[in-house]
Amino acid sequence: SPCAFSTAAQQRSTGDECGPEDPSDEPKNPLSDCALEHKAIKLEEQVRDLTERYRKALADSENVRRRTQKFVEDAKLFGIQSFCRDLVEVADILEKTAESAAGQAEPSDPNPTLKKIYEGLSLIEAKLQSVFAKHGLQKMNPVGGRYDPYDHEIICHVPAEGMQPGTVALVTQDGYKLHGRTIRHALVGVAVEAQE
Repeated sequence: SPCAFSTAAQQRSTGDECGPEDPSDEPKNPLSDCALEHKAIKLEEQVRDLTERYRKALADSENVRRRTQKFVEDAKLFGIQSFCRDLVEVADILEKTAESAAGQAEPSDPNPTLKKIYEGLSLIEAKLQSVFAKHGLQKMNPVGGRYDPYDHEIICHVPAEGMQPGTVALVTQDGYKLHGRTIRHALVGVAVEAQE
C-alpha cells in the first residue's frame, strides 16, 4: 500500500533502519584509513604545487604587464626621436644663418633690411628652442665639462691652457638630448696636456 511505502522511506531517511548490517549501503571496495591518508597527502601536494604554479604565473603576467606599460611609455616619449634628429639639422642651419647675418649687419649700416632679417632669424631661433624645450629636446652645453663618451664625440685634441685635461674645450656641432636620451652627440675638442 502507498502508506507503507512512505513510512519505509521516512525510516530510511532518518537512518533508523540503516546500519552496518545493511549490505546494500556498504561500498564495494572499502578503503582503509592508511589509503585515505595517503590519498589526502597526495591531494595536498597537488594543491601546493598548483598554488605555486599559479603564483609564478601571476608574477610572470605582472612582469609582462609592467614591461609592456614601460614599452608603451617609452614609445610615447621617444616616438618623435627621428623627427627631432631632422629638426636639429634645421636648427643648425638657422643658427649658422643668424650668426652670418649678425656678422654682416653692423650697427652703423644704413641698410635696415639686413638688420630686420637678423632680428627675424633670431626670433625664429628662439621660438624653435622653446618648442624643443616644450617637447623635452634640449641642447647640450658641454664646454668646460668632463668628456662623456655617451654624449660627446671627440674630433680633435686641444692644448689645455687654463683647463683640466679631459674637459671639453670647444664644440663644433651641438649635441641634443630627448628626455635625457642622447639623440645626437656633440662634436667636441678635448683639452690635453701640452707636450714639450
